[in-house]
Amino acid sequence: MKTSNQAQAWSREEFERRLRAKGAGYHIHHPYHVMMNQGRLGPEQVRGWVVNRFYYQMSIPLKDAAIVANCPDRAVRRIWIQRIIDHDGSGGDEGGIEAWLRLGEACGIAREEMWGLKQVLPGVRFAVDAYVDFARHAPWPEAVCSSLTELFAPTIHQSRLDHWPRHYPWIERSGYDYFRRRLSEARRDVDFALDFTLGHFTSRAQQERALEVLQFKLDVLWSMLDAMYVAYVDRIPTSAAAAAGRPGDGA
Repeated sequence: MKTSNQAQAWSREEFERRLRAKGAGYHIHHPYHVMMNQGRLGPEQVRGWVVNRFYYQMSIPLKDAAIVANCPDRAVRRIWIQRIIDHDGSGGDEGGIEAWLRLGEACGIAREEMWGLKQVLPGVRFAVDAYVDFARHAPWPEAVCSSLTELFAPTIHQSRLDHWPRHYPWIERSGYDYFRRRLSEARRDVDFALDFTLGHFTSRAQQERALEVLQFKLDVLWSMLDAMYVAYVDRIPTSAAAAAGRPGDGA
């Protein structure tokens, strides 16, 4: 039996097909996300997602700065740095983090509460921190590859724009700017990252590693929603909560 080091590399087309096939595990298919996009969550459950997801949003520039810091290729750095600007803002553009803060305000969450991070669940914090740590310590091409979950992102942003105003009329329309801006930004970002990944990971072993890296990132996003589901949908029973030193549902 051939090992991955001996196996023939997949063609560029087959490699891309396998990367895109990973979309079957994208967090849009998580029960929490399915419920959210079907309008089946209450206001506090939606707010819980917005608050916890903010920790991920504010960590994205840290992840991208780590990639830039580790990358010796000037041409790649000049392209990748735009991602930091997209989220942190520059000049007249306040950036994606500010847009997410406005989403929180549109949902009735004060920006001070968002920045305070007191509502960020331990499971969400652990998953996001693991992703940033990966970007800091992994070979920079692997960190670039991990961003390929953006292959599946435009669909999810468009779905929110199409359905949330009907499902959640209590959210002010001004809060949807983040989703609108990411429609074009995500497509631009993924064009570069996908072309780089297809061109850099050329041996079978490298290609299989790229699939592992993409699965890791998918697992990060899925784990975040696991934590939210337990906290806001399927709550820990009172007895278990007490044993863990936390207030139960009746506290």
